[in-house]
Amino acid sequence: MNRLLLFIDGISTWVGKSFGWLILILTLGVSYEVFVRYVLRAPTTWAFDFSYITYGALFLMAGPYALSRNGHVRADVFYRFWQPRTQARMDLLLYVLFFLPGVAAFIYSGWNYAAMSVRFREVSIFSPAGIPIYPLKALIPAAGVLLLLQGIAEMIRCIRTIESNEWPQRLHDVEETESIILQEKRIHAAEQEAAAQSGSKGA
Repeated sequence: MNRLLLFIDGISTWVGKSFGWLILILTLGVSYEVFVRYVLRAPTTWAFDFSYITYGALFLMAGPYALSRNGHVRADVFYRFWQPRTQARMDLLLYVLFFLPGVAAFIYSGWNYAAMSVRFREVSIFSPAGIPIYPLKALIPAAGVLLLLQGIAEMIRCIRTIESNEWPQRLHDVEETESIILQEKRIHAAEQEAAAQSGSKGA
């Protein structure tokens, strides 16, 4: 079962990191627009559409990746003090009550929205350049399906945690600075304690 969970995590990670390159593309595009607008006095007709399409695609496809890393915002004032089993029960309840219905509605409405946009080869109305926006709208149901897949993996994690009172392993390629600092402090404290014990024994 762990292999299945890590496989789903891997899909979310690959998609998230692939679309993460859009940050670089967005930065270059906006920088170019600033240069030609304020230095050459020749603004482009496509910069606004380019910006929101690129950022929109990044935002949509980063959702499953953030969920796979347990990175979405959580008001954990009390949550952090609970046992893993209690945390898992609360998470599972919220997944069933809110996540699954929300994602199902997102996929359903997003599919209809994207299908109509693709059918008419929709272009932007915000500039005369006529930038195609139907590829962005096609990502809406795709992001919903990936969110649903990752959500199912998280629900399985909750069930296994309820049984064992220990969270299953997940892929980790990014850690918050706070977590790294706390881990380093624990290691340093353990080293100091070991050194003090060895010194007292030598004396």
